[in-house]
Amino acid sequence: MNEAKAVRSRKDGGSSSVDASYSYTVLLAALFAIAAGLVGSVALMKRMVLASDVISHLALPGLGVAFLLKINPLVGGGATLFLGTLLIWQLQQKTGLATDAMIGVVFAAALGIGALVTPNEDLLEALFGNFQKLSLAGFLLGTAAVILVVVSLVHMKDRLILDLFSSELAAATGVNVPRLDLGFLLVFSLTVLVGLRFMGALLSSALIIIPAATARQLTGRMTQFVVVACVTSLVSVAAGFVISTLIFKTSTVGPTIVIVSVLLFALSLLKKK
Repeated sequence: MNEAKAVRSRKDGGSSSVDASYSYTVLLAALFAIAAGLVGSVALMKRMVLASDVISHLALPGLGVAFLLKINPLVGGGATLFLGTLLIWQLQQKTGLATDAMIGVVFAAALGIGALVTPNEDLLEALFGNFQKLSLAGFLLGTAAVILVVVSLVHMKDRLILDLFSSELAAATGVNVPRLDLGFLLVFSLTVLVGLRFMGALLSSALIIIPAATARQLTGRMTQFVVVACVTSLVSVAAGFVISTLIFKTSTVGPTIVIVSVLLFALSLLKKK
């Protein structure tokens, strides 16, 4: 009798642990959605939306190397993501080429290297992510990253608005525009890094691009624009998780989240200007 109770107790404990792990994953995905909505709003106004799609691919070589070495993929992905971001910024400063042009050069190299070094059995996860249980430590680190993104955007808000209005005026008032651009690129990359777990290197930028574009269709006021982008991103993640886990029974939720966000964008096109 006592042994049976002990077995049931261990099973219940294991079940609650698994439930908590998946709860951490869902909560972090929701936080990522909010961060993506905020960053995407600024990126759209800075005309860097296409750049976001390319920056996420910078993580692919690091993910491939991490899979080869059997270490945490986010460590490798984060390393090449931030190194690539710094390289883009440095090249932009030294060559004078536009950010998009520099991203295109680095992107081609990153995609080629990533496809070459990533093991075939891990390529799908590297590209599209995976819905896996998350430890408390992983959840706390991801939450800290999202908080850092939000705090950084709030700290840069006034300078970003001035730069959006006129880079020359911002520089004349004492704003270090190159350093501001670097700061935003790093915040951008940190947001992508949080989303790699769920969306992979190929799709993690989707929640930065599409919800912001949807919000732009629905409103022209800045505050409403940011709020709508965050809400659209949250709805896309929530619906994507539900559809993937309950209907398709798959742990690869990234494609479903993207499809939902695209459908929301399509619906926004019905709004009359």
